[in-house]
Amino acid sequence: MNGQPLSEEQLVDIKVSHPIRPKAPSATSIPAILKSLQDEWDAVMLHSFTLRQQLQTTRQELSHALYQHDAACRVIARLTKEVTAAREALATLKPQAGLVAPQAVPASQPTAAGAGGEPMEISEQVGMTPEIIQKLQDKATILTTERKKRGKTVPEELVRAEDLSKYRQVASHAGLHSASVPGILALDLCPSDTNKVLTGGADKNVVVFDKNEEQIVATLKGHTKKVTSVIFHPSQSVVFSASPDTTIRVWSVTAGNCVQVVRAHEAGVTGLSLHATGDYLLSSSEDQYWAFSDIQTGRVLTKVTDESAGCALTCAQFHPDGLIFGTGTADSQIKIWDLKERTNVANFPGHSGPVTSIAFSENGYYLATGAQDSSLKLWDLRKLKNFKTITLDNNYEVKSLVFDQSGTYLAVGGSDIRVYICKQWSEVLNFTDHSGLVTGVAFGENAQFLTSAGMDRSLKFYSL
Repeated sequence: MNGQPLSEEQLVDIKVSHPIRPKAPSATSIPAILKSLQDEWDAVMLHSFTLRQQLQTTRQELSHALYQHDAACRVIARLTKEVTAAREALATLKPQAGLVAPQAVPASQPTAAGAGGEPMEISEQVGMTPEIIQKLQDKATILTTERKKRGKTVPEELVRAEDLSKYRQVASHAGLHSASVPGILALDLCPSDTNKVLTGGADKNVVVFDKNEEQIVATLKGHTKKVTSVIFHPSQSVVFSASPDTTIRVWSVTAGNCVQVVRAHEAGVTGLSLHATGDYLLSSSEDQYWAFSDIQTGRVLTKVTDESAGCALTCAQFHPDGLIFGTGTADSQIKIWDLKERTNVANFPGHSGPVTSIAFSENGYYLATGAQDSSLKLWDLRKLKNFKTITLDNNYEVKSLVFDQSGTYLAVGGSDIRVYICKQWSEVLNFTDHSGLVTGVAFGENAQFLTSAGMDRSLKFYSL
């Protein structure tokens, strides 16, 4: 306007919206609008169809992957089972690992034979070395000498019969084993500390219980079937258990775990007894064999069956000296065996029905046996004959027999609890406190108390 030059600062911005491009005149008619809507609808439908196709394909792929996963899981489960079976087989073979193949028995070695000269089938003889036999012999000599000294006098601390007859139930504990599978099937007291009680239950557990503290010291789990036999080691914090799952287990009480599994049998283990040395276990089984095993290594040292009998063994017990032992059979026989020679040296017939329990007296002369014929028989091992039969009530089931440490009293557990005084064989006690079968009885030191366990899942104590 005035002819002067302009600078950029003097210019003013004018803000306007961008022009919208008008639609082509051909799209403004109604037919054109309908066509564009039709095109858009077709595009949406085509997209939807494509998505559905992709979804169906993905579903098929996922289904296929699930089938493959399921098949893989089955294969893994089968392989795991095979590995477990292979490990068990390997564990069974381990006892024989360091042994040479059994060779022909030398002419100088006597052939094992039964009482009537019948041959015995012996396997793994290599394990019974002269050193082991000498060890057994030395221990037996010491024990026999001690017994002769002790046998002349009854311990002064022993509870007298008139006091024993006044015993009453003083405690009952029912929470040791699971209530879902009720029943305590085995009982033992620690020889060095009779306040420690060991029980085996139908719930597959082994329990260590402190009588004074009234509490569980350890619950030991590992068996896959019920526990039918338990034993306390006399000097170590170790316990043993046996089960129809064919295994014998060695447990550490302090650590609370299984330290050794002895696989001596092919069928359920029915009886267990610890040798006086504390180093060896005797076991009997439904597979008709008895076995002698080393508890330190878990090795089976010898395994024997009486082929002429061909019958399951129901129980086993060492004689206090440890050189002979007794087994009971399902066909009502009691067999006495010589451990060193591994031969059947005597048979005691007389019972009818399977033998359920046997017990040697501490004096070394008496053997008590019970069977499913509701009777109790006493045998003299010097004369090899039955000198007393105690007929119990009809249908009385004998489940447990035990002499006290002095050999003065005999306790019977079954339909109830009975205590007899030896030599007179008169009944001094009868308890009917259990609501189920009594499966285990045991005497405290010098018969200061009596304990029992039964199918009612309770552990009971009796004293003055």
